[in-house]
Amino acid sequence: MRTNRPLGPASWKTAPMGWVLDLDGVVWLAGQPIAGAAGAVDLLRGRGERVVFFTNNSGPALAEHLAALAGAGVRTEPEEVLTSAQAAARLLEPGARVAMLGGPGIEEALTARGVALVGPGDKPAAVVVGRTTDLDYDELAALAGAIRDGARFVATNTDATFPTPAGPVPGAGALVAFLQAASGIDPDVAGKPHPPAVALVRERLGEVAVVVGDRPDTDGWFARALGARFVLVLSGVTSRADLPVDPAPDLVTENLAAAVTVNFPC
Repeated sequence: MRTNRPLGPASWKTAPMGWVLDLDGVVWLAGQPIAGAAGAVDLLRGRGERVVFFTNNSGPALAEHLAALAGAGVRTEPEEVLTSAQAAARLLEPGARVAMLGGPGIEEALTARGVALVGPGDKPAAVVVGRTTDLDYDELAALAGAIRDGARFVATNTDATFPTPAGPVPGAGALVAFLQAASGIDPDVAGKPHPPAVALVRERLGEVAVVVGDRPDTDGWFARALGARFVLVLSGVTSRADLPVDPAPDLVTENLAAAVTVNFPC
């Protein structure tokens, strides 16, 4: 159930809220800290609010995310960082033979799940795909072949683009679309806003009151699936020129710092 409690000072003396924050476009942009983000997280925690981070970026390992957060001035425990790679791994049974395309974050999550990583030509039971810039056409062709031959197609996420200071670049969704077209099979998607991500957040955080992100198509629908308020920040891929968007945010702010210091409109 969605809360009607305001974000700002009037809410400080009531029960703690659960906040889910995106990383890319909210805490940093292509690794560069966004001004005020660290102070905003400190402010939330100073109020007693519960905060977790959920990123659809499946590439980095957990230690890389933690180091990046520390570099941005955000103190974080490992259990407070959730990723689409973790959500994808939960769709697979321990011991399953799995081929993957993506970064070390996917490999880490799959290994922790206890699956056996194999090549695309080794009759995998599943193919897991996330964003990577290390691409090989023959490998893509072999992965598409494995999917056509019956391997379960799992996408960590389908974000079409990835935010950078110079503008958006192709995201995991571009690779997923390639394999979808080449195999003729639609993937099971694990990341925001899909049910595996919702289940992971609810397990880790419980009730969620606010989701902050820069993408209506992922963060916005994720908030709706969680029954939470959606705060759209304009520090990532969405600009003011893109408004209005669907789903309509409960609040639009320039960045996370602004989001934690104002109230929702009545």
